[in-house]
Amino acid sequence: MLAPEDGSADLIRALNNRLVALAFHIREYYWVDMKKLNEIYRYKTEEYSYDAVNKFNIYPDQISPWLVEWMPGKGGYLIGNLQPAHMDFRFFSLGNLWSVVSGLATKDQSHAILDLIEAKWADLVADMPLKICYPALEGQEWQIITGCDPKNTYDSYPAYALPWSYHNAGSWPTLLWQLTVACIKMNRPEIAVKAVHIAEKRLSQDKWPEYYDTKRARFIGKQARLFQTWSIAGYLVAKLLLANPNAAQMLISAEDSELVNAFSCIIGANPRRKRGQKSLKKTFIV
Repeated sequence: MLAPEDGSADLIRALNNRLVALAFHIREYYWVDMKKLNEIYRYKTEEYSYDAVNKFNIYPDQISPWLVEWMPGKGGYLIGNLQPAHMDFRFFSLGNLWSVVSGLATKDQSHAILDLIEAKWADLVADMPLKICYPALEGQEWQIITGCDPKNTYDSYPAYALPWSYHNAGSWPTLLWQLTVACIKMNRPEIAVKAVHIAEKRLSQDKWPEYYDTKRARFIGKQARLFQTWSIAGYLVAKLLLANPNAAQMLISAEDSELVNAFSCIIGANPRRKRGQKSLKKTFIV
C-alpha cells in the first residue's frame, strides 16, 4: 500500500524487517505437531541465555491430556497464543485457515493444517462445518481465559457461555468459504467439496442460522439468528469458488521469496536447529 518512493523507503525497509521477524516468530514458536510436542515434553526449564532451547520457559506439564490424545501423527497447527510460561494449545480455525491463504504458514505447514482438519474431521466438521476453535473451555477455565468479563459469564449470557457454543467452540457455517479458499490454494479442493456437501444437507432447511451448538453441531445455536447474511454468503462463495477455482486467486497470497530467503538464514543461525545436525545448506540474501 506504500509506493516505493524516497520518502517511504526507510518505512518500507522497517516494515519488511518487522515482517521477517514476526513471520519467523509465528512459524517457529507457535507451530505444534507430534514432533514439536515431544520436544516440549522434554524441555528443560529455567534456561536463561541467548542459546536457550526453551526460550519461553514453558513447563512440559502444560501439555494438556486432551492434546496428547488428539494430535494426529500426520498434521499440525498454529496454537492460539504464546507468552512466557504459557501456551494456549487450542486450535483456532480462522487463524489457521488465513495463515494458509496469506502465506504466513510455510507450504509444509499449510498442508499439515489441512491434514489435521482431515484427520480430526469428526471434531472440527462433524455435522456442520466448521468449529471456530477446539476444544471448548468449561467452568472457571472459561472465566479466566475471558478475563471474568460479565458479558461472557453463564449467569449473564448463558447461551454464549455454554461449552461447544458460540465463541466457545461453536460451529460457524460462514467459515466454509475460508476453508474452501485454503483448500483451493493447496490444490486439495476435495476437502472443501466434502464440507460443502455436509452443509447442504441442513443449512437451507435450518433457515441459515448464525452458528450451531453441541460438540457435533447437531443443534441450531440457542441464540443463533436465522437467515444470517454471512452464513448464506459463506455457502454461496464456497460453491462459486469450487466451480471456478481461478476466482480464488484474488484472495490468495503466495509465499514471499524474500521472506523464505530470510527465514532460511535465521533457521541456519538458530542453535535449536543446529543441535544434532551434521550439515546445513544455507541460503543467503543477495
